Amino acid sequence: MAVPHGDHVDYAHDGHLHRAHDDHYDECESSEHTTHESHDHTHGDGCGHVAVPHGDHVDYVHDGHRHAAHGDHYDEH
Repeated sequence: MAVPHGDHVDYAHDGHLHRAHDDHYDECESSEHTTHESHDHTHGDGCGHVAVPHGDHVDYVHDGHRHAAHGDHYDEH
């Protein structure tokens, strides 16, 4: 599954996100936690956004980036 991510495209594979880099693929991970402000709905089954398995949770593709539930808000990935 292709997932837009900033200036490149990630590919979901076995719960990880990979991005093309020269002649190979790198893990595309970030340890940053940036809160998505003003999120007006809850992601889940049937929310209308693509679900991407990611490690021990599920991200949702929303407006060209991924949202991950974190406490009472969503983080941008």
